[in-house]
Amino acid sequence: MLNTIKSFLQDESGATAIEYGLIAALVSVAAIAALQAMGNSLENIFTIVSNELEDAASGAQATP
Repeated sequence: MLNTIKSFLQDESGATAIEYGLIAALVSVAAIAALQAMGNSLENIFTIVSNELEDAASGAQATP
């Protein structure tokens, strides 16, 4: 029983998993902050791309 408790206290695999989880959370927060900072410009870019694709699709349908 004492050996089991010692091996449990020396096992660091759980700490490693927690560290990886914290790193993943930090990366996620940084990505969300960056995307929010660029939100309007990204929306404008996607709107332009969408409009261009719609124009191309309607032009392709109009020519037989």
